[in-house]
Amino acid sequence: MPTLKRHGKTTDAGHNGAVTAPRIPHLSNRETEVLAALGAKLSNAQIAHRLRISVRTVESHVSSLLRKFGVTDRWALTELSQPGSPTPALLAGLPTARTSFVGRAPEREQVLASLSEARLVTLLGPGGVGKTRLAAEVSAAAAPDFPQGGAFVDLVPVRDGFVAQAVATALGVVSRPGQSLEDAICQHLRRGRGLLVLDNCEHLMDSAAGFAERVLSSCPDTTVLTTSRERLRLAGERAIPVPALRLESEAQQLFHDRALAADPGFAADPTVVAEICARLDGLPLAIELAAARSVSLGAAGLLDALDDALRLLDGGRDPDERHRSLRAVISWSFHLLDDDERALLCRLAVFVGGFDLDAAVAVATGTRGAVADVLGRLVEKSLVEHRSGRWRLLSTIRGYAVGKLADSGDEPEVRERHLRWAAELAADLVTRLDGEWRDEFDAVADDLRAAVAAAAETPSEVPHRLARSLGWLTYARRFLPETPDHFCAAARFAEDPGEAAEDLRNAADAAHAYIDTGRSYDLLLASAEKARAAGDPRAEAIALAFAVVTANRHPGGFSTEISGESLRELLDRAKTVGDRADPLVAAHLAAAEAWSARDEKVLPDPELLDEAIETATATGDPVLISAALDAACIAALTTGRFREAHRIGSRRVALLSEMPRNDPYSAPEITDTYHMASGCAVAAGDLPAALKAARSALADDLIGRQSYVAFQASIPPLVLSGDLSGALQQAPVLWDACVRAASPLAWMSPAVAAIALAHGLLGDAEQYRLWRERAEQVARPVSLRYLASFAAFVDARVAVHTDALGDAAEMVERAFAESPPQDWYRPYARAAGAELAIVAGLPDAAQRLAQARHAAVENDWATACLDRCAGRWHADEVALHKAVRGWERIGARFERATTLLLLPDKVDEGRRELALMSE
Repeated sequence: MPTLKRHGKTTDAGHNGAVTAPRIPHLSNRETEVLAALGAKLSNAQIAHRLRISVRTVESHVSSLLRKFGVTDRWALTELSQPGSPTPALLAGLPTARTSFVGRAPEREQVLASLSEARLVTLLGPGGVGKTRLAAEVSAAAAPDFPQGGAFVDLVPVRDGFVAQAVATALGVVSRPGQSLEDAICQHLRRGRGLLVLDNCEHLMDSAAGFAERVLSSCPDTTVLTTSRERLRLAGERAIPVPALRLESEAQQLFHDRALAADPGFAADPTVVAEICARLDGLPLAIELAAARSVSLGAAGLLDALDDALRLLDGGRDPDERHRSLRAVISWSFHLLDDDERALLCRLAVFVGGFDLDAAVAVATGTRGAVADVLGRLVEKSLVEHRSGRWRLLSTIRGYAVGKLADSGDEPEVRERHLRWAAELAADLVTRLDGEWRDEFDAVADDLRAAVAAAAETPSEVPHRLARSLGWLTYARRFLPETPDHFCAAARFAEDPGEAAEDLRNAADAAHAYIDTGRSYDLLLASAEKARAAGDPRAEAIALAFAVVTANRHPGGFSTEISGESLRELLDRAKTVGDRADPLVAAHLAAAEAWSARDEKVLPDPELLDEAIETATATGDPVLISAALDAACIAALTTGRFREAHRIGSRRVALLSEMPRNDPYSAPEITDTYHMASGCAVAAGDLPAALKAARSALADDLIGRQSYVAFQASIPPLVLSGDLSGALQQAPVLWDACVRAASPLAWMSPAVAAIALAHGLLGDAEQYRLWRERAEQVARPVSLRYLASFAAFVDARVAVHTDALGDAAEMVERAFAESPPQDWYRPYARAAGAELAIVAGLPDAAQRLAQARHAAVENDWATACLDRCAGRWHADEVALHKAVRGWERIGARFERATTLLLLPDKVDEGRRELALMSE
């Protein structure tokens, strides 16, 4: 059997279409051990100790693994080392060949060469010309050249606006709170060289082109291969026309191959076969459909029947002769069917994707046995495909059948059956959210979306049930951006305003999960209005009270701030209609009163906290208890009690295990708990706890590595701990998230400033200035108060490290400036400012040192820094050694190393540590 050599890798190029599986890179025994240790999430130092090798040797092996697997960071290696991880270079969704691949050698080589030279390659041609089969063959052959793998995505069943969902499903990617699905996909694709195939783009040209443009601009190591009937018209696109098969060789070979598959005894006059292929213009799909009739008609009969069909349709107006021929062949095949076969084929056209036998029976009119029999006959006649227990219509055949369904007059009844099938299946999937359901949902998701989209926009029970189920399913599937839209659709379909109120509340919680608190607020008000219309004062009061809490507690997600007067009016309405004898109402009202008692947002009234906590605790609801504890946490931060805030944050983390994971109701508390747990630990200078909370957020199936919350939680403690390279690896994704965010992300500005700090400590002045400007850019739309103290800390710390003392007095002044009551970073700013005053020899250095000590009591990082300040000020080695021990306790490796430089007998050790962190 012939083989094809490509870049040193051998693939099977025989006519059976099989391709050897992409290979896992060869690893040495030591590299295998290092990969396993990375899977255990050990640091380089821990790996070195376990394997009895040097840290530098570990780093060398890690670099080799990154290169061999084609990934860019340790996290990706960690995933690769886990049991059940995808095999590197696997193209998810790649169609499995069930028949031989005939001909196309020149086109195959042209596409392979183009994939190595261009980042966007489009296979162009009419329906039925074989673009999908060629793309699958080429993708399998090219897979070894893309170590990160990728996906082959069939867009036939995809509705406009859902390209990202289809790609995410194929890649196994989900979005996280505050993150678009496109961001999540790009985050995944940026890990190394990968191939993304978008098959059948013609009905989604704008959205497919927009998605491809986003991937190409954000993922420099990703190549995109598309198939379409027209170009995407993007810069750098290399279009390759896919011609019909060569009549004298390939077309006849294909006919013989498929005819023999249908009838092993098939024999025919070559001139007759050549005439058939010529009549079909060498179109593979047309040839396969005709060959499937060889059992019953023979070659001569095929030619006669085809001749009649073509004459019948000579009046076709399509300017492309191939399209006319293809329509003719499909029409001819359709009219050769018996009545049962034609009727079922038309009804099956309602499915935009694949379907199982239950689904086919749901839209058909016969018994299960009769439907199975007819379905089998359609498969035998090559009009329906069957794979792994599911069936599907080719897009061209489905398009023809949809037209016939419309002509039959049965379309309204069939679509109603399709809608009911979708609603029942979706409702059943919702009951299985705690078990096995995801694969089945992925298989039918496009049909569920299509069914609800096709439903008449009038209140009705069936589409309401389907839309609500889609809300639950997409939330549990972590397709967070689309979830609120499904619940909103459910509210429109609801026949009862009380049901609509419930749907809108779910939509509000889902928007909160996506950190779109402004939209959540609007949806809560809409839910309250529906509750009022339903005569449900309890639901109205709860929705209004939660809206008040949302606007006061999370103002950073609002493009326009809601005035305190407006919120107090809403609270008055909630108190008027709500019955405090109801524990839930009482808890919500107490929370709203605590959060709105002061004019300034994010500042609950300490005197009202006890009642808020007591009423929440009385409900036994972990979500309400966590929310009440957050108010107490904010109050502690406001008064500088950072250690108390840290303890409260830990209590909230303990409540997470009691919250339902597949209910949007929990989402606001899950996201906020991780955000606050890490932030409060940083505020107290407990870097190990901050990193633990950040890693918990990264591992959480809702938050995950790709969310804004995870970025905010992980980057500052990484930098403060001295893992500068680890933080900088996340910098491009962080900035991309900030640029593309749908709502302001001022609260993330400290994370952006932390990247500036990492660059400054590494001596990269240009990148330091760039990221400092970016931090202010992120903060400015809402308020620089989110950034002021941390920015002052960053500037002072970099000035000390780089000996840039020209503006020392001004920087120290900013470090000690009055800050908002809720300022997590005041101890950092004042400790760094005091150190800068000492290093610069400012006359008020002693005074600054005394001022800083008051704030440092609540922060371990600041305490260690002030010990170093005392060592500098008094040339006190005892104080410097104390500082070293303080840095060691909190894992601040960079600060420990720079402190060692101040000890004469530790200078060399400090330099070695800094050198390792700078690589």
